[in-house]
This record gives sequence, C-alpha cells and structure tokens, in this order.
Amino acid sequence: MDYSYEYQPDPIGTTLSLILAVIAIVGLWATFVKAGRPGWAAIIPIFNIYTLVKMAGRPGWWTILFFIPIVNIVIHIVVALDVAKRFGKSGVFGFFLLFVLGFIGYPILGFGKAQYTGAPNA
Repeated sequence: MDYSYEYQPDPIGTTLSLILAVIAIVGLWATFVKAGRPGWAAIIPIFNIYTLVKMAGRPGWWTILFFIPIVNIVIHIVVALDVAKRFGKSGVFGFFLLFVLGFIGYPILGFGKAQYTGAPNA
C-alpha cells in the first residue's frame, strides 16, 4: 500500500469558501457604506474591526481587546449587539450576526431596508 501524505486541495471546499468570503466582504462593504464609512475598510485587516467598533459607538481602542483571548469573545458579542441596534435590529439579529451566519447578516444590513441611526461617540 502506498500512502500519500501530500496536501490534496479540495476544489469544492475551496470554491465554496471563496464564494462565502466574497459574499461576506461585499456585505460588510455595503454595511460600511450605508453607515457612512469607507467601504474599502472591509478588506483591510484590523482596520475593518476598528470600523465595526466605531460603528457600534464604542471607543477605537476596543479594537485591541479583540486580540486578548476570552476578552475578545465578550467584546465581539457587545460589538455585534451594538451594530445590530444601530441598524434598528434586535439582539437576536445581533447574535445572528455574530454566531450563526455573518456572511448572511451583513448583506442583510448592507442591502436591506435597515437604516444606520449613527453612533453617539463615533
């Protein structure tokens, strides 16, 4: 028997992952634009987190908290709930954004009827 331990790319998985990534980026881009932020921020690592934090009405230094284990989970929950609230959505939608399908949630915010109400200290 000949066992090969070389990496074998999965074309279906790779294609599906790329499609979901593009949907997430496009949705986040549209959400940023709707909130009056630069859409290109969706493709810049760390800056996209900063932009979400500011959209949620939280201070920009909270971005650092996303890099602290355990703390990042709590901060991510708070930011997702606040972003949902700023778009007039419920806490359930905030958890939907966070835990279930962000690649569907952000396009709903970006292309749907929800309007960004603004963040008090943005």
